[in-house]
Amino acid sequence: MKIFTPRSAPYLFIAPALILLFLFSLLPIVIALVISFTDMDLAGLADYSNIRFVGFDNYADILRDASFVKAIGNTLFYVVFGVPFVILFSLSVALLINFGKSRVFDVFRAAFYMPSVTNVVAVAVVWSYLYNPSLGLFNTILNAVGLPGVRWLQDPVIAKISLIILALWRAIGLNMLIFLAAIKGIPKTYYEAAQLDGAGTWKQIRYITVPLLKFAIFFVTVTTLIGWLQFFEEPFVMTDGGPLEGTMSVALFVYKNGFQFSEFGYAAAGSFILFFAIIVLTLLQFKLQRHED
Repeated sequence: MKIFTPRSAPYLFIAPALILLFLFSLLPIVIALVISFTDMDLAGLADYSNIRFVGFDNYADILRDASFVKAIGNTLFYVVFGVPFVILFSLSVALLINFGKSRVFDVFRAAFYMPSVTNVVAVAVVWSYLYNPSLGLFNTILNAVGLPGVRWLQDPVIAKISLIILALWRAIGLNMLIFLAAIKGIPKTYYEAAQLDGAGTWKQIRYITVPLLKFAIFFVTVTTLIGWLQFFEEPFVMTDGGPLEGTMSVALFVYKNGFQFSEFGYAAAGSFILFFAIIVLTLLQFKLQRHED
């Protein structure tokens, strides 16, 4: 019996990828879903007989948890203010670099991309000094012009804004490259025809570039939204969720309950609430995109 036949060959080629997808993506999701309906903790991890099925109790308890509700509010704050600014700044930088004539814009491209590939721990060390209330660069500049210093990471609201600035600085580079690649794919004949009709740079951007970047903007919006709903690294390394849980995100809440407090069932329930929120919002974006088409 032949294994490699014209009909079976495609399935054999994709089989390794499907196996890896099942083992490291689908199977962990199913296991986490099962755990979310139990009271699994360290005792249950050591002896499975200590694990009890609790139904939807974890979901009911976590929705009544004031810390989780606050984490939801913080995450929405990050998403509402972070996602639009990331898209706006990434697109603006991509347009400036693309339409720039000087070779210095090649340097700018590398400079804007560097933060996205820099280790987050190194970034946290640098920005911790920048945000230092007494010796930090930002407050030093403010004091030099006669303005009072700002408690960048000590005030709950200002701390959220400070983390958004840091995340914005890190996120621009990758999205900028996506927009640049999409812009390079626009035929130059469109711009040449517009120039013959007397259209300036601004009108070319408004009526040619931006409309033809619709799918690139949609892709960046979806991926950016998913990333900011899982906002974790910045509050984890900079504030650990403080002050007064003012920067606690849902992803950080799940991490703390799962890996610090060892409440695995409780944390799994929180992770699935976040998972379903991501799925719903992503499907909603796809539906809106199809409606526009």
